[in-house]
Amino acid sequence: MKKILTILFILTLTFSSNAQSKPEPITVKYPITAKVDTVDTYFGTEIKDPYRWLEDDRSPETEAWVKEQNKTTFGYLEHVPFRNDLKNRLEKLWNYEKLGSPFKKGDYTYFVKNNGLQNQYVVYRAKGDEEPEVFLDPNTFSEDGTTSLAGLSFTKDGSLAAYQISEGGSDWRKAIIINAETKEIVEDTLIDIKFSGLSWKGKEGFYYSSYDKPKGSELSAKTDQHKVYYHKLGTPQKNDKLIFGGTPLEKHRYIGANVTEDNKYLLISASVSTSGNKLFIQNLEDPNGLLIPMVEDTESDNYVIDNIGSKLYIVTDRNAPNKKIVTVDAANPEAINWVDFIPETEHVLNPNTGAGYFFTEYMVDAISKVNQYDYDGKLIREVKLPGMGSVGGFGGEKEDKELYFSFTNYNTPASTYKFDPATGEYELYWKPEIDFNAADYTSEQVFYASKDGTKVPMIITYKKGTELNGKNPTILYAYGGFNVSLTPSFSIGNAVWMEQGGIYAVPNLRGGGEYGKKWHDAGIKTKKQNVFDDFIAAAEYLIDNKYTSKEFLAIRGGSNGGLLVGATMTQRPDLMQVALPAVGVMDMLRYHTFTAGAGWAYDYGTADDDDEMFQYLKGYSPVHNVKADTAYPATLVTTGDHDDRVVPAHSFKFAAELQEKQEGTNPTLIRIETNAGHGAGTPVSKTIEQFADIFGFTLFNMGYTELPNKTIL
Repeated sequence: MKKILTILFILTLTFSSNAQSKPEPITVKYPITAKVDTVDTYFGTEIKDPYRWLEDDRSPETEAWVKEQNKTTFGYLEHVPFRNDLKNRLEKLWNYEKLGSPFKKGDYTYFVKNNGLQNQYVVYRAKGDEEPEVFLDPNTFSEDGTTSLAGLSFTKDGSLAAYQISEGGSDWRKAIIINAETKEIVEDTLIDIKFSGLSWKGKEGFYYSSYDKPKGSELSAKTDQHKVYYHKLGTPQKNDKLIFGGTPLEKHRYIGANVTEDNKYLLISASVSTSGNKLFIQNLEDPNGLLIPMVEDTESDNYVIDNIGSKLYIVTDRNAPNKKIVTVDAANPEAINWVDFIPETEHVLNPNTGAGYFFTEYMVDAISKVNQYDYDGKLIREVKLPGMGSVGGFGGEKEDKELYFSFTNYNTPASTYKFDPATGEYELYWKPEIDFNAADYTSEQVFYASKDGTKVPMIITYKKGTELNGKNPTILYAYGGFNVSLTPSFSIGNAVWMEQGGIYAVPNLRGGGEYGKKWHDAGIKTKKQNVFDDFIAAAEYLIDNKYTSKEFLAIRGGSNGGLLVGATMTQRPDLMQVALPAVGVMDMLRYHTFTAGAGWAYDYGTADDDDEMFQYLKGYSPVHNVKADTAYPATLVTTGDHDDRVVPAHSFKFAAELQEKQEGTNPTLIRIETNAGHGAGTPVSKTIEQFADIFGFTLFNMGYTELPNKTIL
């Protein structure tokens, strides 16, 4: 391969003292990205892939390309006049105490807390009325804060704990086992754990899942056969017993193991994709017990939420697109024997258990509603929530006498409430003290028509008194896939955006889970265009109703949402001023060849399926639909060099295509976070810098030479 050539980066910038005048554009000369003759043939059609070499994340050429692209991008961002002002405001607003809901294990009550600007949340605990003490401080795991706590699991009596760590944002984990009382490590660290919880069997050991370490790059090579192991305490990991997934018949991409609260049953869930799973059960009290199938196909999603003796309670969308709870005896657990316990309703069910009750959270147009039931299926009450928004919690063990839940929405930071399950009454347990007045902002939900007439909900949040004159800087954010539901939640970054007069709009597109399996399935495979049409229609609604205009509209999304942005900006480059695709799935012809990407085929299909699926994917794949001599919006692609979920090559190739073919002066830049992954566990310091760069880039390319609201600084 030819060595990458780089061209000196030239910046020219002239600012006017008049805040209303538009900034002179920054002239950017991009590093030249080498093109290599690489061609694939799909069903007789040749597809050129000139930037294939960027898929090699270990090559010095790719490393050099990343370095030069970052040099160009950060050189541009340094000339955004209010970048530091945004960073300072983000730091100031971020600097408040944040507290998670408490939970009990053994003699202690545990909770997570961040004092304000700590890179990672700290786990605390307290015994009775004693002062809390630090239990685990992930900020001590690495000097730069990039090693994060990725999971924590206790034995039933709370005497032992195992916690997972992620280094540099990777999905590969290590597990460390400690004596919970003394906090001392009790044995060697386990390695190479991925997409896994840790589920204890008494105090003897625990179950976990992983893949064989791939040949080649562990950040991008395909991982295809998940396996469940049992680790017995006091034995080396190499002796861990393979429980499920080791044979061709048991080959699945995602396998999870869970032990019931009473330690009576082992449950195994096995999936070939991100939707649908088989379900198996084993009686752990029977030394000769075998794994018995409960569900032998992957046509539905199913999991056991609880049990009373041999009576199992199962959450399922089998013949119930909005989900329901059924019961069955463990002796005959097959689906044919299931009996409805809490039937399906018109709203999507997300249940939890605690204190001897079921708590059924329903999404009503993406807004939470909670009912409380006993174990006979009797409705005890509807829990009257603090307002319209999203709740989380109500979970705990059967013997708990009190539970906790959180409440938030787009303009209200999350508060925690202590709930009495016997009376249904609750009281405020903790409320954040933040330099943001939620009462100054409002959220409204609208319903707009998509291209085919489907009604789609959207929540629009902004400062009260905002004039709908078509000149408000607006971020349109969405996801639209994998049955994921976007419900209202507070974001410090979005609060800073709204302080500057920005509007934040979130539509609930098809492909998501807000209206159950039917809504999800309406946005998959050859119906994926519905998702893009829903997003485009949301933008048109905002423009038509004068919330904003093309010149003040930015579209944003991450992961599958990054694909959404990439597809939308290549289909309708005229619709927005700024595009912000983050960690996106951009090469739809090759996504399934990296890491666990093949598991996304339920939503996407693959280019190997047949000619029809190949042609459909090619028709919207962002990498393959960047056209020469086209004026694309100002674009800031963001990714992490250690992203082993959606490998950064997706973003690399998309950015290279844009830089080659962009017509006009709008910048097409890529910001590559180093020692960072898909997003989880990213240090607060890095997150603040990312927001400052994204918002600075956005406002600057909407024509601002100074912040719209400097008085807040």
